[in-house]
Amino acid sequence: MKKFSPNMFLMALGSGGIAVSGFAFLNYTVPHGGGLITYAMLHSKTLFLAEKLLYGFTEGYMIVFTIIHLVVTFFLLKKYFAWKKGSEYSQILNNPLLNSSLLVPFVSIFMTFNVVLGVVRYFFPILSDNLQALMLPGLIAWVILWLFLMILETKILIVAFTTKFDLSKISFSWLMQPFTLGMATVTGTGIAAMATDATVAHLAAFISLVSFTMAIFLLFFKLFFLFGKSLSEEKLPDNQFLPSFLMIVPILTVLGISAFRYGHYLERQFDFHLGAYFLIVTLITFAFQTWYLFFGLGLIKNYLFREMPGEYHVSQWGLICPFVAYAVMGSFVFANFVPSLILLVFISLITFFFVIFYLYLFLKQLICRGLDTGDDKVYCAGRGISAKIK
Repeated sequence: MKKFSPNMFLMALGSGGIAVSGFAFLNYTVPHGGGLITYAMLHSKTLFLAEKLLYGFTEGYMIVFTIIHLVVTFFLLKKYFAWKKGSEYSQILNNPLLNSSLLVPFVSIFMTFNVVLGVVRYFFPILSDNLQALMLPGLIAWVILWLFLMILETKILIVAFTTKFDLSKISFSWLMQPFTLGMATVTGTGIAAMATDATVAHLAAFISLVSFTMAIFLLFFKLFFLFGKSLSEEKLPDNQFLPSFLMIVPILTVLGISAFRYGHYLERQFDFHLGAYFLIVTLITFAFQTWYLFFGLGLIKNYLFREMPGEYHVSQWGLICPFVAYAVMGSFVFANFVPSLILLVFISLITFFFVIFYLYLFLKQLICRGLDTGDDKVYCAGRGISAKIK
């Protein structure tokens, strides 16, 4: 890479999301004992051949994409800290139309928390057997990252309120703010729901509620302007902005799971009996995602089938998260609504699709590695390494 872009963390985010989706699939579709599922729980019983193939495939891609996530994250963090020292960082920060991209590294690193607590813990008994011992260190690390995020979020909001900019130029990538806040929240609510220590759980729950309410406010606030702007235009935005149309899907997933985990927190810490609450939260979220995903894919179908195969830009990695998020919420619906075989097959097909799609984008990234792919206007067109500048 000749030039770094914070949007490159979408690659790490996608791989982490795929790994976590495998864990969510096993945890919410496979009957097991109390608590989060582990490798030992799954393989302590006799499995049919179909189960062995399905679970083996799931565990295989969980391992592969966890490794990809950790390696890519390490590589990009080195690039990020070197890039942050330059002048481009402050230029982007002071541009209300671009500064949301600075949040992509945060959403990816928050995903790393979920990878460790979900996937890595699944395979290593030393972690699963001592999960509660990890809650306090996990809370401390999460709060530190959360504070850095909130400082940056506040700066971005101040820039937006004190800088004049053209609202007609905003895009759905503007939703990176509620997405990042939602990802931070879903990690914190996970600690709140799992921690048996009341102090740890209450701290995680309250701090998460700060970012949770901020995410909801910014989601509705930004959607008001984004849909108003989109309805007033005669055509879709430039290609590099089209994948962001689907960002609402993963935002709904992280907010929906956060609300779901708050239910477990209330039950564990306050002995609430919420009953159908879990069904309502998961089902409404999944239903909303279903129609919006069909709408979004229909909106950008010409780009997906005609233009995307012949070009590359970094925002294409943003197409991974919507499908991963939809599959993850599907696993929650399977556990809390109807354990239907049709839904199980549907989730499995979506999973197979986004695994292949990630590898497809990874190949395009390798082919285009000699290009300045940090620039949204640089494309890798055709076979081999060639570029056209719009």
